[in-house]
Amino acid sequence: MSLSPQFLDELRTRTLLSAVIGKTVKLQRAGREWRACCPFHDEKTPSFYVNDEKGFYHCFGCSAHGDAIRWMTDQRGLPFIDAVKELAQAVGLEVPAQDKRSAQRAERAKGLHDAMDEASRWFTEQLHGLAGAEARAVLERRGISATTARSFGIGFSPDSRGKLKEALGSYGDPMLVEAGLLIQVEGKAPYDRFRGRLMIPIRDARGRVIAFGGRVIGDGEPKYLNSPETPLFDKGRTLFNLDRAQAAARKAGRVIAVEGYMDVIALAQAGFGEAVAPLGTAMTEAQLERLWRMSDVPILCFDGDSAGQKAAIRAAHRALPLLGPGRSLSFVTLPQGQDPDDLVRAKGPAAFEALLREPEPLVERLWKQELTAEPLTTPENRAGLKRRLSELARTIGDPMVRDEYLSEFRNRCDQEFAPPERTRQWQGGGGGSWQRGNGGQQRGGNRAGQRGGWRPPEPPPSDTARQIAQGIDPFLARAVVAGLIRHPGQITRHLEVLGSLRLADGPLGQLFEVVVDAALADRQLDSGGIRTILARSGFNDIASDLLRADTLPFSFTRKDGDDEARAMADLDEAIAVLVTRPAVDAALAEATAALQAGLDETAFERQVALVQEREALKARLANLVLADEDD
Repeated sequence: MSLSPQFLDELRTRTLLSAVIGKTVKLQRAGREWRACCPFHDEKTPSFYVNDEKGFYHCFGCSAHGDAIRWMTDQRGLPFIDAVKELAQAVGLEVPAQDKRSAQRAERAKGLHDAMDEASRWFTEQLHGLAGAEARAVLERRGISATTARSFGIGFSPDSRGKLKEALGSYGDPMLVEAGLLIQVEGKAPYDRFRGRLMIPIRDARGRVIAFGGRVIGDGEPKYLNSPETPLFDKGRTLFNLDRAQAAARKAGRVIAVEGYMDVIALAQAGFGEAVAPLGTAMTEAQLERLWRMSDVPILCFDGDSAGQKAAIRAAHRALPLLGPGRSLSFVTLPQGQDPDDLVRAKGPAAFEALLREPEPLVERLWKQELTAEPLTTPENRAGLKRRLSELARTIGDPMVRDEYLSEFRNRCDQEFAPPERTRQWQGGGGGSWQRGNGGQQRGGNRAGQRGGWRPPEPPPSDTARQIAQGIDPFLARAVVAGLIRHPGQITRHLEVLGSLRLADGPLGQLFEVVVDAALADRQLDSGGIRTILARSGFNDIASDLLRADTLPFSFTRKDGDDEARAMADLDEAIAVLVTRPAVDAALAEATAALQAGLDETAFERQVALVQEREALKARLANLVLADEDD
């Protein structure tokens, strides 16, 4: 269903947000707002505020934020369209009618949900009947209590080809095949897919059964059998226990991803309700996005064996293009041969909690993986390590995070391999290269015409770099270039993120090119030396204009500033704003277009978040401007 922005705006305007939230949360008047203890995390002092005039809620403790629709989807667990329908009914708005095809799909999905729900109940009845004795014994041996089994809806499928088909006969074979409950073989009658297995319901975020995972009783292959892909079930976009873990993750302030169903169930029984699991496949981008909606730094806790650790590193590589400021992964490594279920059963919840308190950051996991991938006894091996690390860092989409990873890997290589009598610096370009810091002989490239350092060939400009170049703030770009002329020692620190300035149109891009070339050719060059080179290159006028005291009101553009530390910090902040703002503007334009088209139900949420991020960037820039008394 496509809903117009006008309809959604009207719905928000008519809805009294405090009345919606007040149905489940005890609100207290606080001036023109309402406040309460946050329903998204545990707290004793109220930090959750509801503003009816602006139509949003916000928690200053956990940063939960949204409007009435967001409240219904996040707190109530409703799908977007169901949230809209419920709110519209409450205020007397008529939701635009679905087209015929959409209505048919909705009706078909309703029938499938009913069939899956009835199948789940039937499996549970079988577990507690005479035929389920062996299955109950398996649960008892695994330490799963009857209470836990009931809470997860665990059931049992008898070893029969037709009992489920007979029990759900009113739905008809075609629907049961479509739901993945029966198998259809050409020329033969459909038969039960799950036979002789413990049955574990897989639910969507709303708590509706959409699929099953079946664990074999006794010997047999496969050990675990999942439902096939169906109109209800997309394996790569679903996480087991997501419906229960969302609220638990808000309260715990973390989410834990483990490998399998039984790990999740055992952890929940031990008090870790914030655990989820992928469904027998490698962690996908969609599943990572789900995790990030619950926590900025999810904890991946896969088995301690070789397969588990390979799965962890695959997830790490898949996450790299999606990283952003403050958004990452962390890892917990279990003792060799143990999974979370083994650990909590053998040593109790405290042992697992101790591991969770000291997770390994993503950058550390990547570094250790590459460092131990092969011997590092030859120059070729060490060059290979640097190349692999550089290639990993360059897969990161966010330019600021990418620059930080390149810098971190360079520093680690410096510390790992530099001999004590000298220091060396690694250039993290295409394949990486080394430069001796004592001015001695160099390796790795043609040094013709250079006075102090080899510079690797520039990689072709990325789409991100072009985007930044097209959307940069000209005034701020002028200030940054002026700051680099004043402080040329900072150029190499920011070379990755500033590469986009090379693509800037006109004299500014050319000026930046000359400044960078000069600084890399002689890393001891001071501001006066840079000015001399610019004058010889025909850039004296534009450089002089940039460096006039009354032109740019920033600490890092002024000559002989009183506070060098402040100038360096302000220059870092200005560069961060310079390269982040175009990406935010582009994402905001995309979200706005999607909202206007009515094709994306999350577009409004993204638009609100991006507007807030853009305003925060403006505030950060405003904080850098010197007051008159500082001039």
